[in-house]
Amino acid sequence: MDTIDPMDYVNELAPANAQERARQAFISAARRHIMVDLSEDLSQEYASLAAPQWLEEHGRPPADSHEVRRAMLQRPLFNAFSSLRYNAQEMVWDSVMDQIERNLDGLNTTARRLRSKQCGSLTLDADLPIPRDVSAMDIHLMPGCWHEEHTPDDTAQGALFELGSNVFGGGLKFARRGSVAYSIAHYLLDIFPDFRPRRILDLGASIGTNTLPYAELFPDAEVYALDVAAPQLRHGHARATAAGLPVHFVQQNAEATDFEDGSFDLVVSSYFFHELSVKSTQRVLRECHRLLAPGGLTVHMELPDAGQVDPYYNFYLDWDAYYNNEPHYAAFRRQDPTDLLRTAGFDAERLLITRIPNYSASDPAEFAAIVRGEKATPAHGNGASWCLFGAWR
Repeated sequence: MDTIDPMDYVNELAPANAQERARQAFISAARRHIMVDLSEDLSQEYASLAAPQWLEEHGRPPADSHEVRRAMLQRPLFNAFSSLRYNAQEMVWDSVMDQIERNLDGLNTTARRLRSKQCGSLTLDADLPIPRDVSAMDIHLMPGCWHEEHTPDDTAQGALFELGSNVFGGGLKFARRGSVAYSIAHYLLDIFPDFRPRRILDLGASIGTNTLPYAELFPDAEVYALDVAAPQLRHGHARATAAGLPVHFVQQNAEATDFEDGSFDLVVSSYFFHELSVKSTQRVLRECHRLLAPGGLTVHMELPDAGQVDPYYNFYLDWDAYYNNEPHYAAFRRQDPTDLLRTAGFDAERLLITRIPNYSASDPAEFAAIVRGEKATPAHGNGASWCLFGAWR
């Protein structure tokens, strides 16, 4: 097999037919209309109708996201928006299932064959308990969530997440998958040019989309991708191996790993913590502190915490907590990242809390100017920028 770009892995080995491609393109376009055009209409309806009505009734503006939600639940446009967005989310996953099921035997066979290559590794633990945060419901409305298995050596849920994510973000600003990791890695290279991690750990890595850029941009580093879901890791290892990237995929719980103290110079994650309970978040950050070597860095891309944005944007972001099977979403965002990091043992003087542009949607020179503080960072939303929190050890 020739080297395959990991972003093309499934489509090359298990291509969609013409009807499937047309359906997926339609759903991507529909999602863009909902998330861009209708979202703007929703914001205008709040500003022109819902907020003034609340002010008239209560003598003050809505104080927080809960009050904005109470005001917006009375608006037909919000209910139409929610119905369309929910159904589009289900359609995302449904649009790729036939493609996967038709080609699943070949995907599983290829993944098994690639394990024999001397390129990274795959270490699974069949006895690892699946945390209730994962097992209790289908996160993102994705049928089977991350972890369900349908056949021996199954990769179906990994392929579902990859193809579904392509449809999900196809109409927005993500110029390429893995944009978060490309952005963080380039940020580190631009701002901390002497920082060259020897060992990197990505938590909640799923199929490694936001792991592989670290292997590309820090080629001398030993890179690990950790997750609790075996189908994600099998699929991720196959993608990495097909691309010639030696990443070690390991099935462990990020709350308590078996790595030794000080094992890593860089510990990262992307869109991981908002899927965890508050207690789990605290345990994972303590584990990050334990795993970092002196002079190491942990940095996590997440949604902006509630204190960073206004009540309306908090309401808008928290839609997923109510309708997208992400029950910890809002509770995570109500936490102060500074307090979380200090409670985990990090020095308050060594924290890193910032927002950076999406490297994949930016000119490299402009990206560098923004992260150096010479230009303003784009507003958060639809992949224009990423919020980071972390700390040096």
